[in-house]
Amino acid sequence: MRRARTRSRWRPSPLLVASAGVHGGAAVSALAQPTLWPWALGAVLANHAVLTAAGLAPRSRLLGPNWTRLPAAGGAGGAGGAGAARIALTLDDGPDPQITPRVLELLAQHGARATFFCIGERVAAHGALARELVARGHSIENHSQRHLTHFSLLGPRALRAEIERAQETIAAATGEAPRFFRAPAGLRSPFLDPVLQRLGLQLASWTRRGFDTVERRPERVFGALARGLAAGDILLLHDGHAARTRDGAPVVLKVLPRLLAALSAAGLTAVTLRDALS
Repeated sequence: MRRARTRSRWRPSPLLVASAGVHGGAAVSALAQPTLWPWALGAVLANHAVLTAAGLAPRSRLLGPNWTRLPAAGGAGGAGGAGAARIALTLDDGPDPQITPRVLELLAQHGARATFFCIGERVAAHGALARELVARGHSIENHSQRHLTHFSLLGPRALRAEIERAQETIAAATGEAPRFFRAPAGLRSPFLDPVLQRLGLQLASWTRRGFDTVERRPERVFGALARGLAAGDILLLHDGHAARTRDGAPVVLKVLPRLLAALSAAGLTAVTLRDALS
């Protein structure tokens, strides 16, 4: 079984360091000068508002490291920047036995590789499909065990349990432990970064997404993803929880052929996040 990357010591982001200072300073001020408690409380509330805003912005790096694009070397191609420019296609919320196999066929037709951020419970239910993903050269990464709507409200212990359970589930099904994590809906709290560091996981969001869980018009999803395509982009689609067109077809299956053709026309090669990491 392949394990996650080597764990490193957690280092809080500048915002978290500043937040600790605000809380400590407010407490000292209120105790030393009781008349200052309204100002101290105001400072703490303002700080919490900033932390909340950072957690509600999926592409923010204020709470810790976060891939919104491939690293420079990862998007450039081969050694020294040689070779085709690369982008990452990522698909969330699967695997789905009705949609994922058709996604795999489309990717195979275009010689593209993708990163699937899978829900642990779905991997457990569709283990053979998860193994097929890996056998075809794609990678499965951690999208939490249950994809809870209140994921960002979990405390540190519950947060770790949810992510660690998904690690174990995916590793047991595929023989490979995830190396990346994506939060459900991209929402997170200040507790997430230290948990990911302890588990050896890299947070990854995206450069652009098409909102294909709610947008039923494939042309709009494609337009959002294809606008300004460039090397290093991380694009987000969904093979699970996929919206349906008016005729009942999963939007992702309408968008993906056009998107893969656009990548080819632009000279871009779709690789996994792991390819860029290595």
